[in-house]
Amino acid sequence: MKMTNNNQNNNNDKELSNGTAKERYGKLYNCSRWRKLRLAQLNKEPLCAYCIEFEDRYTEATVADHKQPHRGNLKLMYDPKNLQSLCAFHHNSYKQRLEKRGVNAIGCDEDGNPLDPEHHYNK
Repeated sequence: MKMTNNNQNNNNDKELSNGTAKERYGKLYNCSRWRKLRLAQLNKEPLCAYCIEFEDRYTEATVADHKQPHRGNLKLMYDPKNLQSLCAFHHNSYKQRLEKRGVNAIGCDEDGNPLDPEHHYNK
């Protein structure tokens, strides 16, 4: 019978939660189903959605990003309606900050109102 230390298990869970999506969900991304879905998304929308929306410029998208983080939920992971095309810069910077903060948008409009419709000020 193998004994395990509860503290050791908690530390492992903590390490997994702090890893990148690729580290936590690598098996989901490393399969033909995801590769086909990713390719279909980038073919359907070849330009970065954030570059167009926020910077009024056109940049080739290289990342099929989940609009709503899937966190291992297979329905969200493989839902084509939950995908958007982003360039690596926006995916690895702006989008990651949004997800870490748990918000939909960062910043304010010209009147100083938060852009995030879920911000407590907008409720």
